[in-house]
Amino acid sequence: MSNLLYSTIVGASAGIIGTGLGGAIAFILDKPGKRFLSVLLSFSAGLMIAVVCFDLLPEAFEMGSLFYGLLGLALGVVAIVFCEELINRYMSARAGWYPSNRYIETGILLGIGIALHNLPEGLAIGSGFTARMSYGWELALIISLHDIPEGIAMVTPMIIGGAGPFKAFISALIAGIPTGIGAMIGYLLGEISPVLISLCLGFAGGAMLYITCSELIPESRELHKGRVSSLGLILGVIAGIAITSTL
Repeated sequence: MSNLLYSTIVGASAGIIGTGLGGAIAFILDKPGKRFLSVLLSFSAGLMIAVVCFDLLPEAFEMGSLFYGLLGLALGVVAIVFCEELINRYMSARAGWYPSNRYIETGILLGIGIALHNLPEGLAIGSGFTARMSYGWELALIISLHDIPEGIAMVTPMIIGGAGPFKAFISALIAGIPTGIGAMIGYLLGEISPVLISLCLGFAGGAMLYITCSELIPESRELHKGRVSSLGLILGVIAGIAITSTL
């Protein structure tokens, strides 16, 4: 099996297993409480902060330079802001409509957002495999864990809206597929030169950092105003540091 195919399969598996497992958990819990979701989202945010700040960006600086790593980070932020704006415009265009089930529509829109977010995460996995095999596996594990609460957040409103278990679960699996596409692109670009690996890792880091700071943390605080979201964030950072240090 070629390294390109290998990294693509691992990337796709990380996204599909993560969101799929999250969707399955949502069904087991039926209608998870806001406090539980808040802790999961904040823990996921902590994982992302740890992997970006203590692993992804330092690796980008080492593979290329501080300049190329920060340039990739800036491009990643710009790209994800552009994608976010497209989603917001799509939602605004549908604001005047009156769908028969708003909960299912919310779940679908969340799925679109998750799918777009999974692309740069896959980019990190593919670039990681280009740098070294163990690094690609490390990123795949952390991103898979990060995708679990996203799968829960996507499937929960669909359950409330009365969507069938099969359709909701398949939707969660589909949302994870772009991780494999991103992994393939990241590996192809990373094979060209260390500078491109640095740009790809920085790009993925910027996109993931923006998603964490603009969506995951505010959403977790909005779900529950107590201390648990902050504790979940801290535990996530600690867990992320422990994983990146031991793998």
